[in-house]
Amino acid sequence: MSISVLVADDHEVVRSGLASLLDGSDIKIVAEAGNGNEAVDKAVKHKPDVVLLDIRMPGSDGLDALEQIHRKLPETRVVVLSTYDNPTYIARAVALGASDYVLKGASRKELISAIHSAAAGDAPARSSELRRVAGAMEKRPHASDEDVPLTTRETQVLRHIALGLSNKEIAKSLEISIETVKEHVQNILRKIGVTDRTQAAVWAVRKDMV
Repeated sequence: MSISVLVADDHEVVRSGLASLLDGSDIKIVAEAGNGNEAVDKAVKHKPDVVLLDIRMPGSDGLDALEQIHRKLPETRVVVLSTYDNPTYIARAVALGASDYVLKGASRKELISAIHSAAAGDAPARSSELRRVAGAMEKRPHASDEDVPLTTRETQVLRHIALGLSNKEIAKSLEISIETVKEHVQNILRKIGVTDRTQAAVWAVRKDMV
């Protein structure tokens, strides 16, 4: 039995490439969309098993579309397919109900496996970034502001981390040295009780800081 898929990406060449990539498999593309609003409309119309959804699209973006599709079609699985290995995007995708988060550089085998797992309602592959972030979100309690006394500068740095900026980019944005940024990052990780930047981004997303 074939798996029906809606491909939502604003680049026609990407949609064509995915069609070629999936050709010969048991995955059938039933519709294509070029933006978030179109993705929602076509998902409601075709009710595919899986939606392959880009994040950066004109108008309503992929995360907005994900939220609407998840609400309107709870049985339809969504696999985010993005160029961006951004912890904030991944954390938001987890929070909004995505089944997996796959980078566009993934192999044909990895993509087909992700679609199969999503359609079957299985957990993403052990190597999946979404799986790691989902685990971090489940393990971390939602601390209150009183529990974590971040300074104003630490809060600024954490927002930048959650947006996926590097230490160098944060230093330039806040007009401080990279060494100072590193010191703030270490203080932030210690205060909120996490071990890396992705988990810090998850924490920031759960706190609605970005």
